[in-house]
Amino acid sequence: MSSETDHHHQVDPRSPEVRTEALEDLLVEKGLVDRSRVDALIDRFENDLGPMIGARLVAKAWTNPDFRERLLADADAVLISEGVQGAEIEHIEVKANEPGVHNVVVCTLCSCYPWALLGLPPNWYKSPEYRARIVREPRKVLEEMGLTLETETELRVWDSSSETRFLVLPEQPEGTDDLDLEDLARLVTRDSMIGVAKAITP
Repeated sequence: MSSETDHHHQVDPRSPEVRTEALEDLLVEKGLVDRSRVDALIDRFENDLGPMIGARLVAKAWTNPDFRERLLADADAVLISEGVQGAEIEHIEVKANEPGVHNVVVCTLCSCYPWALLGLPPNWYKSPEYRARIVREPRKVLEEMGLTLETETELRVWDSSSETRFLVLPEQPEGTDDLDLEDLARLVTRDSMIGVAKAITP
């Protein structure tokens, strides 16, 4: 049901979402692309090539101690055994959050990022401000992004490079032990695997 405030909500015509939709409509109208193919491509990127690949790995690590141990010890071998391949995951290291320890990822030189596991990198990850400040004042940056850590929590910043990309294994939310893999994977966000957020608590 719409509320009264809905009538006052205005969409910025310059926003990327509106401009992208307008461009798609124009291409479809001119017969240059088929909308069903566009929808199929988006669905594949979101579900097969986007953060759900990484999320499913995290969910499996939550429920399978042996898999978790192997993922932390040799993520490259695990990705091969799971049939995961794609851009910028030639060498991956997984860092686990645990009580008293929180990990966060950055690439200070450019924007190295495990595309095949997390999908498209967010704009803020590529920004010079994030790349500089998360190293100098990580706790403050995380607070500005909505994540406040306990004072005694050790904060570890991992700097990605062309040789090594990092993935954060977030802590499993309490009260989710009875969920299946797919439901658990839905709790794992891209941001939680970068380390600027925690997994969703249902």
